[in-house]
Amino acid sequence: MSWLRMLPVLLGLACLLACDNRPVVNRGGGVCSEELVSLKVEVVTANGVLVKGATITAINEETQESITAVTNEVGISRAVNESLAPGPTRLYATAGSKVSPATEVEWQCDDCHCQPDPGTVTLQLNP
Repeated sequence: MSWLRMLPVLLGLACLLACDNRPVVNRGGGVCSEELVSLKVEVVTANGVLVKGATITAINEETQESITAVTNEVGISRAVNESLAPGPTRLYATAGSKVSPATEVEWQCDDCHCQPDPGTVTLQLNP
C-alpha cells in the first residue's frame, strides 16, 4: 500500500488522538499553558473565622464529575479547577457536623482555559 493512500487514514488517526473535547488552540502564535486555572475557595465559621481542615466538595451539575479538597492551615483551597468545566459547578463545605449551604460557580471558557465566575467563593458553615 502506498503512503499516499494511507495519508488520509493517518491524518484521521492523528486528529482523533489530539481531540480531548477541551478548547485548546494556539492563540496568536503563542502556546496555551498546561497549568489548570483554579478557583479560590475559603471556608469560614458562622462568625467569619477561616476553618483549617474543612472538606470542600465541588460537583459539575451536568457531568457529575467531582473534586474533593481540604482547606489548608489558613482555611483556603485552590484544588477546585477547570477540569470540572464547562458548565455549572456546585460547591459546599463540611467540617465535623457543620455544613455550608451550596453555592454555584459557572466556568467561562475561551480558546485556552476556563475561568470560574465568581473567581473566589466563601463557604460559610452553619452555626
